[in-house]
Amino acid sequence: MKTAKTAVFLAAAAAISACTPAIDKTTDGHVGDGRSLDLSNLTAGIWVDPQGCEHWIIDDGLEGYADLRRTPDGKPVCNSNLPRNVATGPFKKGTTFGDPI
Repeated sequence: MKTAKTAVFLAAAAAISACTPAIDKTTDGHVGDGRSLDLSNLTAGIWVDPQGCEHWIIDDGLEGYADLRRTPDGKPVCNSNLPRNVATGPFKKGTTFGDPI
């Protein structure tokens, strides 16, 4: 009986924890400087992974964001002439938060 009560309690706790509000991942909280911007207002660069696939990257100095670069039909862009394992472009532009690294 004690095991059944524990199982019911754990199931109820899991169900309640799933009810937390969704986090908006399209905006940057800018905790460091108090601003909140849509990520489309920041400038993205391109990072090429070891397999040659391109990723959009944005670094605001406090957090970094990355997403696989895709063609209009949804296929990944993986035929890059850019150097591998290197970030290219002004991906730190658009932020007032300094990046010490």
